[in-house]
Amino acid sequence: MRADPAPPARHDLRHHGDAELRDAGPGLTDLAVNVRAGTPPAWLKARLAGSLDGLAAYPDGRAARAAVAARHGVPAARVLLTAGAAEAFVLLARALRPAVRRAVVVHPQFTEPEAALRDAGYAVDRVLLRAADGFRLPPRAVPGDADLVVVGNPTNPTSVLHPAAALAALARPGRILVVDEAFMDAVPGERESLAGRTDVPGLVVVRSLTKTWGLAGLRVGYVLGDPATVAALERAQPLWPVSTPALAAAEAVCAPRALAEAAEAAAEVGADRAYLLRRLGEFAEVTTAGTAEAPFVLIHVAGDAGGVGAADGGGAGLVVRERLRRLGFAVRRGDTFPGLGPGWLRLAVRDRRTTDRFAEALAQALG
Repeated sequence: MRADPAPPARHDLRHHGDAELRDAGPGLTDLAVNVRAGTPPAWLKARLAGSLDGLAAYPDGRAARAAVAARHGVPAARVLLTAGAAEAFVLLARALRPAVRRAVVVHPQFTEPEAALRDAGYAVDRVLLRAADGFRLPPRAVPGDADLVVVGNPTNPTSVLHPAAALAALARPGRILVVDEAFMDAVPGERESLAGRTDVPGLVVVRSLTKTWGLAGLRVGYVLGDPATVAALERAQPLWPVSTPALAAAEAVCAPRALAEAAEAAAEVGADRAYLLRRLGEFAEVTTAGTAEAPFVLIHVAGDAGGVGAADGGGAGLVVRERLRRLGFAVRRGDTFPGLGPGWLRLAVRDRRTTDRFAEALAQALG
């Protein structure tokens, strides 16, 4: 791995999985967006519908904030509700200037944090992890003088789950360590989470409620951090940034019943992911990156240029992606993630029947 002051020109940092579905015709199966299928559940829809009676009043986030705090066992002063995890990255970029002198983003990972930092005028350095190392991050890879470090766990798109101890070792006085845990609730037991930790200096954990509960259109997430950082982020927010239905959702999914349902869903995703990996193992042209622990997997399709693990890979991935689309499957291109090239594709985990249909289409696309 290496630290690069790389310009963003080579990668479209604003490309996300939903772009693969825009203007899509009927019948296109979505493997591009990492939102659990069949969501939100009926009980959550009912809770959202019930919140509509309160739309005449301005949103009051106190109950939702208290619910999130109780869920993680931290004081409410360490919680900030946001309009999705994406807003949290914008708030961090706004609130931390001019104190941050060197910002480092660990890639490949969700590109919105770097995009937000660049939009705010930061010069962003990149630590690029390698497929040959399983996309794992040793603490020594991060420059010692970095005073803002952003890393995902489990990381999108690699699906790698970093040990909590390795990430905590990145913390030090004077450094803000941002850990994007948008997919952590899809990990059984949420092992390796830092969300409830109050002993790690400068730690900021970003969470999303979009993925497990199917709330991408509602925009709701939250930040966990020390009270001073949370207060600074709150000052950077507009008034009433999270809607009444979104607050109702945040409160609802922190209840014991919802947490139990999320745990069951995480176990199901793990079983479905294992089945997907077995089916992918049938194709000699396909290599899975790292050890997948999230509700998606990253694959490399062998091509004419480069090889498995090459940063720029061959163009086979993009060709296969277009063939899959014609066969009825949308998958996420990987070449918009720094550190990856056109040989890479990201696949959302779905049920076994969908995986079997996808495997048939993949066989045709590779042919």
